[in-house]
Amino acid sequence: MAIYNFYCDESCHLENDNSLDGKNKKVMVLAGIQIPEEKRFEIFSRIREIKKKHWISERQEVKWTKISNSKKELYLDLVDYFFDDNDMVFRGLVVTDKDTLNHATFGQTYNEWYYKMYWQLLAIIDPEYSYNFYIDIKDTNGWERIRKLEEVLLNSMYDFNHKIIKRVQLIRSHEVEIMQLTDIFAWALAYVSRDLETSPAKIDIIKRIEERSKYSLKKSTLRWEKKFNLFFWKSQHINS
Repeated sequence: MAIYNFYCDESCHLENDNSLDGKNKKVMVLAGIQIPEEKRFEIFSRIREIKKKHWISERQEVKWTKISNSKKELYLDLVDYFFDDNDMVFRGLVVTDKDTLNHATFGQTYNEWYYKMYWQLLAIIDPEYSYNFYIDIKDTNGWERIRKLEEVLLNSMYDFNHKIIKRVQLIRSHEVEIMQLTDIFAWALAYVSRDLETSPAKIDIIKRIEERSKYSLKKSTLRWEKKFNLFFWKSQHINS
């Protein structure tokens, strides 16, 4: 049974996010890049090579918040590498109205809804294969959320022997190169969904992603799109 690693990142995933920008509070992004486990070292090595090409230490973390005009070519090369490598698959889920959800109407808590959204993100799971899920550490409640997420996934797949879901684990993005690539794509989605235009370099990165994927970052892709799959979740809540 083939094993795949899925590296997940989150933006504005808490119910009451601390933010100076109201736009940040209503948009939540869950995203991940999937690769064959046997290819992970090859992919990690290639990302380090791209860093060195641009005179960046292979140990230096690349991420969305570090994009600047002087480093733009580095990030463009990383985006191109993703699209040139057939072993990598991206899946992104965007919620654009998180701040108006009425969970009581549907008899659920925010956390229950959050796990439902993660299940939507991971809808690409194929029971013919096995998966390891790695999630970037974001807050002090991470370990508790991960254990609950693992429980939800196992129950949803009736996978009580861990044949499909092998592992759900928190990791630190600066220690794992592929998670850094996930960060770039996840936050590009968040940037577009929040209607931000603060950085010409970031806008150029977004344009490259759209050019290579042949999709807009503002709407869902075709459901069967494999390489770069986006899903914009829209609530059907009733305000009270």
